[in-house]
Amino acid sequence: MDTERAKIIGISRHRLFTDGGGVTTLVAFHKCPLRCRYCLNPLSLGEGKCFRSYSPEELYAETRIDELYFLATNGGITFGGGEPCLYPQFIYKFRELCGNGWQINLETSLNVSRANIKYLLPIVNTLIIDIKDMNPKIYNDYTRKNNDLVIENLKLIAELRQQRKCVIRLPLIPKFNTDADRIVSRTALETLGFTNFDLFTYIIRK
Repeated sequence: MDTERAKIIGISRHRLFTDGGGVTTLVAFHKCPLRCRYCLNPLSLGEGKCFRSYSPEELYAETRIDELYFLATNGGITFGGGEPCLYPQFIYKFRELCGNGWQINLETSLNVSRANIKYLLPIVNTLIIDIKDMNPKIYNDYTRKNNDLVIENLKLIAELRQQRKCVIRLPLIPKFNTDADRIVSRTALETLGFTNFDLFTYIIRK
């Protein structure tokens, strides 16, 4: 019996070392708690007909076509969006279906409840965390939300000694933060024991 359904805005197959190791399939969820000034995936916010509803069983049936690639390359599914951590039960059920042979990665802002992160940590391989900026004002100016939950969840991950599962994305966001701001953010994250960082610059297309 289907346990839960989720709105999926896109499935992208045969991705190589772009959002996780090996060959991955990116599954993008609808819905996001943030309202970023330069939203990279505005379809995740729309309420039109840009999505399809899936159960975990239906998604597994559609993605298992690439199981040989996943197993041969240590790849699997990367859940993005939107915000995948809004769907912990869906992802948990999907893990039960695919087993431990597939990697499961999450592209997340961490701006969700502590309970969701605690539920997901044991069953995922990698969290790719787009932190935006650790400075509360910069974060709020850019996302129009506060980062209290983000910081709480980073501390939770550190308390559980799961920092090795995390890749921290530290973007340079034109007109919002600077290289000096990123250094401050990185220092704060290193204090919590995070060591794997992805530094890049947002390309703003007008």
